[in-house]
Amino acid sequence: MDLSRYADYTPTVRPAEDFDATADAEVLRKAMKGFGTDEHAIIDVLAHRSNEQRQEIDRTFKTMYGKDLVHDLKSESSGHFEDLLVALMRPTPDLYAKELHVAISGLGTDEDCLIEMLCSLNNYEMSLVREAYESRYGKQLEDDIIGDTSGTLKRCLVSLCNGARDESDDVDMDAAHSDAQSLLEAGELILGTDESAFNMVFCQRNLEQLKGVFNQYENITGHDIEEAVDSEFSGDAKECLLAIIRSTRNRPAFFARRIHKALKGLGTNDRQLIRLIVSRCEIDMEEIKAHYHSKYERTLKEDIEDDTSGHYMKCLLALIGEY
Repeated sequence: MDLSRYADYTPTVRPAEDFDATADAEVLRKAMKGFGTDEHAIIDVLAHRSNEQRQEIDRTFKTMYGKDLVHDLKSESSGHFEDLLVALMRPTPDLYAKELHVAISGLGTDEDCLIEMLCSLNNYEMSLVREAYESRYGKQLEDDIIGDTSGTLKRCLVSLCNGARDESDDVDMDAAHSDAQSLLEAGELILGTDESAFNMVFCQRNLEQLKGVFNQYENITGHDIEEAVDSEFSGDAKECLLAIIRSTRNRPAFFARRIHKALKGLGTNDRQLIRLIVSRCEIDMEEIKAHYHSKYERTLKEDIEDDTSGHYMKCLLALIGEY
């Protein structure tokens, strides 16, 4: 994945300096060889290397020992700690493809996961995930989304999956005003809602332009566009549009909200927590932690310590720069 567009953000996991894949492979082999497992050594390596470096360690391990590193990690760990280690070892596009497939093909559809992931990928990242999905499952991601969702949500997710959003930084305030007026006329000013108008603007305009549209909407109506979406839409379609608004306005705050939900919902959603921590630790985890603390008056570290345990907890803390 191309991390260059995230230069303004602060990761908690960076590429290790003086990286030596051979030395790391030796450490991991020693940690898993013989009686007992040195989980601390495993965490010390895998939680402090970039995804690209982990892939090199994986290749080097197989070359040196003729064994599959992921297989060995799975045989030496269990539970959520095992799930976390396996997630760390997946190339990022493969991790997203796997999570999307589980969301679609599991018991029922996890619309929440689909919305979160498709709202947060840029065009290039989306193309990599689509390729990984087709390579891994022999099916088109778009086809599976169409087959497993319906209505406004389906149209919105298909648009996002297409990965054709304008990605310039150009802002045309006249056009933003026109879009805001069109959204008003497609929603609050008519009986019923013209969902296609919202889909076109929300899924096509560049992110800076969208911020302008949201500001213009409030200027025209005197209330936030989230209120309009909340009143005009329902269910998963509403959640999808709200996710686009929130992730556009403040991406780290959006993910802080998602992590809090994973930790503080009805039981800990460990799959969601692992996905979020692993996918954001190399991008904007410092900003996520700051927003988390500001909004919930608790640190992310404190809530992870309260809701998880053992080596699983220690590895999560290491990934957020707190262990």
